[in-house]
Amino acid sequence: MSQFVQFVGPTHALRLFGVKLVGIDAENGKKLLFTIGLIAVLLVLSKALRLLTHAVQGRGARAAFWTRQVIHLFTALVMIVGTVSIWFDDPARLTTAVGLVTAGLAFALQRVVTAVAGYGLILRGKTFNVGDRIVMGGVRGDVIALDFLQTTIMEMGQPPPVQSADPAMWVKARQYTGRIVTVSNAQVFDEPVFNYSRDFPFVWEEMMIPIAYRDEWAAIERLLLDVAARHTVRISDLAEPALVALEERYAVKRADMAPAVFVRMTDNWVELSLRFLAEDHGVRVLKDRMTRDILAGMTAAGIGVASGTYEIVGLPPVRVELPPAAGARP
Repeated sequence: MSQFVQFVGPTHALRLFGVKLVGIDAENGKKLLFTIGLIAVLLVLSKALRLLTHAVQGRGARAAFWTRQVIHLFTALVMIVGTVSIWFDDPARLTTAVGLVTAGLAFALQRVVTAVAGYGLILRGKTFNVGDRIVMGGVRGDVIALDFLQTTIMEMGQPPPVQSADPAMWVKARQYTGRIVTVSNAQVFDEPVFNYSRDFPFVWEEMMIPIAYRDEWAAIERLLLDVAARHTVRISDLAEPALVALEERYAVKRADMAPAVFVRMTDNWVELSLRFLAEDHGVRVLKDRMTRDILAGMTAAGIGVASGTYEIVGLPPVRVELPPAAGARP
């Protein structure tokens, strides 16, 4: 066996079947063992630290998520620095190797590098956080996970006015569809990211009510304002501190959070648009409760919703003439 595998020369280079293998010697073998040992220790340490995050779960899923993110970043950083320290003891060789590796990665893994850069932008720029409701890369929903390359989103539907937006949805509200979608972090450089809940976790919603010109639309206006005030007073109180913080951080004008009704004349009816504040989650439930109260109030007032349909209430007398049978005398 010693005739086929030998260590020769002052560096104890490996010679296999009489062929001297370049770069494989006793020193590199030690470096390889140190590298394997370092990686094994870091993986065990990372696993142990991740198990400790279960204790953090009691303080909230978001805290546990960011704890895991810190563990991943720390492990990756120590692994890179440790591996480089083991294999490159000469600064000149290190500079050359880093340059070659960087050039190769920039050419061969452009999208991967962009995704990692997007991950850094998301963290540094506070574009969104786990639990935020966003639109990213054409996907709408809640962020449920974030890693170096991808963002995982629990998809939601859209209201009827924007049902035609891609991708098409069968859920006619901002509620979960059941699909989990992964989006590359590189999308933050290509398209805008819409955040429903980052700095101001509330949205302004509208409900359109068409009223016939013959009906008393002013009474319906009072009904709409009363219903909106009863259902959104708590939301307005919660939104006030968030709006103050938003004004301090950004150059935004003060927005009126009180419900309002806007009247518009059309060719067929008077259109009343009720504008009110809602939380970023649970909009469909809120509008359902308000709609029930509005319908009950309109029924009590004897006022209906105007529409472009036609109702046939009667028919004139109809005379039917049949042709004579074949062969019959006239």
